[in-house]
Amino acid sequence: MDTAIATELREGGASSKEGKYLTFTLADEEYGIGILKVKEIIGMIVITTVPQTPPHVKGVVNLRGKVIPVIDLRLKFGLPDTEYTERTCIIVIEISKDNNKILMGILVDSVSEVLNIKGADIEDTPNFGTRLNTDYILGMAKTGNKIKILLDIDRVMSADDIIALG
Repeated sequence: MDTAIATELREGGASSKEGKYLTFTLADEEYGIGILKVKEIIGMIVITTVPQTPPHVKGVVNLRGKVIPVIDLRLKFGLPDTEYTERTCIIVIEISKDNNKILMGILVDSVSEVLNIKGADIEDTPNFGTRLNTDYILGMAKTGNKIKILLDIDRVMSADDIIALG
């Protein structure tokens, strides 16, 4: 994604956040990632564990000859671990860190759908006080009577995560 567009998405108002989002579930909550960050969705495959990585780093997978790190988003967000099901899958995403593009997989409970979310349906992240960092949340999308948490996936993955994977 063009860095000017990415900056506009992060710094702009709700209308600049409108667009297509891949939605998925984690622990019965619904989340969304900008579709331009998603490269593909794969079912569960064998994950090779890597010693001395944080608990949310599940390991690496071989995806058509490329070794890609896999993060369990449940554990990254401090949610309880769960057994994998037939709906558990890996979303292969491309994140941007320091002008580098990094492919990685994020493990989610299930993928829901691709939604075109209008700017008018996206509200800013509520203020939870200064002790809670919500920089990784783009906004809250209202869809029907539900709310989907829209993630800035580049910010979800902290510098420590990238170092642990490198």
